[in-house]
Amino acid sequence: MRGAGLLNRRVLVMAPLGFASGLPLALTGATLQAWLTVSGVELAAIGLFALVGLPYTFKFLWAPFMDRFVPPWLGRRRGWMLSAQAALAAAIAWMAGLDPATMPWAVAALALAIAFASASQDIAFDAYRTDVLRPRERGAGAAVSVAAYRIAMLVSGAGALAVAERLGWETVWLAMALLMAVGVAGTLAGPAPERPSPPPPSLAEAVAGPFRAFFRRPGAWALLALVVLYKLGDAFAGALATAFLIRGVGLSLGEVGFYAKVLGLAALLAGALWGGAWMARLGLWRALLLFGALQALTNLGFLALVAVGHVPLLVGAVIGLENLAGGMGTAAFVALLMGLCDHRYTATQFALLSALAAVGRVLVGPAAGLVAGHLGWSAYFLASFAVALPGLVLLVRLRGPVAAAGAA
Repeated sequence: MRGAGLLNRRVLVMAPLGFASGLPLALTGATLQAWLTVSGVELAAIGLFALVGLPYTFKFLWAPFMDRFVPPWLGRRRGWMLSAQAALAAAIAWMAGLDPATMPWAVAALALAIAFASASQDIAFDAYRTDVLRPRERGAGAAVSVAAYRIAMLVSGAGALAVAERLGWETVWLAMALLMAVGVAGTLAGPAPERPSPPPPSLAEAVAGPFRAFFRRPGAWALLALVVLYKLGDAFAGALATAFLIRGVGLSLGEVGFYAKVLGLAALLAGALWGGAWMARLGLWRALLLFGALQALTNLGFLALVAVGHVPLLVGAVIGLENLAGGMGTAAFVALLMGLCDHRYTATQFALLSALAAVGRVLVGPAAGLVAGHLGWSAYFLASFAVALPGLVLLVRLRGPVAAAGAA
């Protein structure tokens, strides 16, 4: 981000806050599943534990409460972040004293509490990031927070499993609880918004106000469609990426782990940071258009793997470029969501917009399977390119409203 003048306190504090936001996610997902499995919990019960992730899906339901009410410390956004982080540290540490084999319901209840506190932290953090960053800092701030979020997921995922194998699960939970101090430090060090908006005067206003404010915006319905469509091609290509690398290219599980997880993650982080820095010069609309086009075009790189097969250098290049473009697009997309929010209702609007974006990503899975299963891998990746085009066409038509969101 050299030369962009963006390495300031507002942007840098997004690193510890993004880390704290990403850390609990794997703890209630893959890491929890591994703990239950090695503890001898039945598979049917393990399947039910997937339901503890529901708070992430429905966090918009209590976001208005966090818009309306202000904790008696650190203001409306940082106050809720600190409260959620304290609850997370306590709940994660408490997990160290439980045994899934003998206390499965207690583990389930505590995992649900962790997910609820984590989703609440996300609500407050997304709102704080939107409120505190200036328009030209949003790309950089989004990039830093996304990169830190991904690193935290690696720590609480693969890192936690490595620690569990050597030092046991009690150490894992206590270490993860201690790492929440990173987020607490970020919350305490973060600046207050320069122009804080007053909270809604009533809870009813906190619920209805975000909808009224958004739909007064020119092109509101088209902007909602853009939120759904912009990352759809990227999601379509990624829906069966692992299956393609194993069945279509012939990679081993170890090779998939290296290319998709290690190299792919490194490229995604680089893309997010590079894209965030570049956005300061391009502006929001041009960044979305350029990065969206790159997302679509790099999906076509997989056609070379369909034709050539297992050529290590080509596999690395295709996966690296696809993740690089995906990281750039993610930084711009998060900046778009921030720009679409009214600062009076940031928590609710960002939660609703991010939930809307997730709907499209979920729905492409079945369609991707049908295309790959019936038409083959070449048709699948051509379809991923085609699915990306409506969002780009809509973006061209929405230049004015998107540019206005980028300057707001």
